[in-house]
Amino acid sequence: MSATFESLGLDEEVVHVLAERGITASFAIQEVSIPDILAGKDVCGKARTGSGKTLAFGLPLLQLLPRAKPGRPTGIALVPTRELATQVRDELTPAAHAKGIRIAAIYGGDKIEKQIKHLKDGVDFAVCTPGRAIDLIDRGDLSVADVSHVVIDEADRMADMGFMPQVEWILRNVEGRHQTLLFSATLDGVVDGLIRRYQHDPVRHEVESKGPSMENMTHIFLHVHEMDKSKVVASIISGVDRTMIFTATKHGADRLAHKLEDQGVQARAIHGDLRQNLRERSLSDFMRGKVAALVATDVAARGIHVDEVDVVVHYDPPSDQKNYVHRSGRTARAGETGIVVTFVLWNQELEVRRLQKRLKLEQPMVEVFSNDPRLGDLEKFAG
Repeated sequence: MSATFESLGLDEEVVHVLAERGITASFAIQEVSIPDILAGKDVCGKARTGSGKTLAFGLPLLQLLPRAKPGRPTGIALVPTRELATQVRDELTPAAHAKGIRIAAIYGGDKIEKQIKHLKDGVDFAVCTPGRAIDLIDRGDLSVADVSHVVIDEADRMADMGFMPQVEWILRNVEGRHQTLLFSATLDGVVDGLIRRYQHDPVRHEVESKGPSMENMTHIFLHVHEMDKSKVVASIISGVDRTMIFTATKHGADRLAHKLEDQGVQARAIHGDLRQNLRERSLSDFMRGKVAALVATDVAARGIHVDEVDVVVHYDPPSDQKNYVHRSGRTARAGETGIVVTFVLWNQELEVRRLQKRLKLEQPMVEVFSNDPRLGDLEKFAG
């Protein structure tokens, strides 16, 4: 039985905000981390995306953070991508409002003047990508002199993306007494070096991932025809609330989004060539249910963490089994179930058979056309 947030030591107004959002029972990482963070200890958490770690570090910090002076936040979180920066901010905003804490996302690709104005108006908790944080520190618009609480989120991804020198530069400049919280899917190698250098006697928590599990997914392989392909995906979208679709190229993502719109389906493309404000709007519309389908490239999808995606469609087959698992992990998050559909054209059958073998998914490829009623209820293919 999961602990209640009240029993973990969170304030009544925070518990109330969570209850209004339908969040009443804690995830494992929250249950073990929140009391230690509230006690002021450095915490090192091994937890994957989708495990609930944003609330694990964010909620207790909202109770601990002192009020900040303009341009001198008292809390800073370092995250690898702009998408994650905005998602952490959005996830914590309702509880931040309840506690009177001012929170802002600071990242490259957004107008720096707007971010400087936010900081001058006063930000208590700044959620930053490392590069933009350093730009603002260099300009004198952001100071870490008053920071009393530091979060390093998805440390392993920051290492993979080459951001560790910037992360360490910022950490070296946080000089006064402060609490440091680190969350990562792995705690070895470069990440272990970070823990040893910048955390003081940290409490370590490792939780079994309740993130993407191949066992929690229903895997379906559909033999489709080139001219009918976009109509097949439109039929799938019509039967569920949220569908995420993966294409091999940016051009393919744009083309499919336009085709779906022409068929009356609310869809948006998201890829690296889009302006940041358009990417943010598309993601926000998808998360709020205004858009039924998000068409993404692999690179653009790296920073996207949306719960309750019903179906993932590999519109173009993934390049290898690792890519299949990574894409598919957008559904069946946090212990939920989900459906993964792979489209196969006649000339892709051999490569998809090889992929199935590596994934140990020896399943039939079912030929379908867009008027097949089973597309509105995919479980019928799994029967």
